[in-house]
Amino acid sequence: MKIHHLSEQNSVLNTFISEIRNVEIQNDSMRFRRNIERIGEILGYEMSKHFNYKASTIKTPLGDCSINLLENNVVLCSILRAGVPLHNGLLNYFDTAENAFISAYRHHKHDPESFEIVVEYLACPSLENKTLVLADPMLATGQSMLATFEALKPFGTPKEVHLVSAIGAQEGVDFIADHFDKNTHLWIAAIDKKLNEKGYIMPGLGDAGDLAFGEKLQH
Repeated sequence: MKIHHLSEQNSVLNTFISEIRNVEIQNDSMRFRRNIERIGEILGYEMSKHFNYKASTIKTPLGDCSINLLENNVVLCSILRAGVPLHNGLLNYFDTAENAFISAYRHHKHDPESFEIVVEYLACPSLENKTLVLADPMLATGQSMLATFEALKPFGTPKEVHLVSAIGAQEGVDFIADHFDKNTHLWIAAIDKKLNEKGYIMPGLGDAGDLAFGEKLQH
């Protein structure tokens, strides 16, 4: 797997990462969503540098202009509900992208410290020979990302696969590196060292879905 860890180089991205982590700022859910969206925009911009382009000519009021334009047929797929702000950030930069949405959540049967990933809702266009961008803001164990990818397989074989996350744990990064094709790209803003006993990223930021949209009742 090709890993692009953006915070290894200092940029304004650090400001948005610090604010989604900061407990004094997290209470503002609108600001949290916007910061996740801005992180998605930055990750999308950097990802676009690795896409394919073709020479094109456009007409301006004063003449013709040659420019290279994006050639990839992009499908953005996000894991509900936490993935929505990240999806919006990516969609801000890929105007013509098709969109897919999937629900994948942790189901705790008996032991609160163990879980399985359950996929229920899925809406997806054909992925055949397209560029699949799979977005989940928090890459903890990596199991949700893998379960989502497996659920998408009946929709066709993508030409290339890009995974996008705001924050991940090294364990999750290692897990998907072992389970995805070596040509898969991971675009991630920050990588933390470990998971706690419940499978949450440390220091992480908490539950991204709750911070973006309010606390939920467990079922």
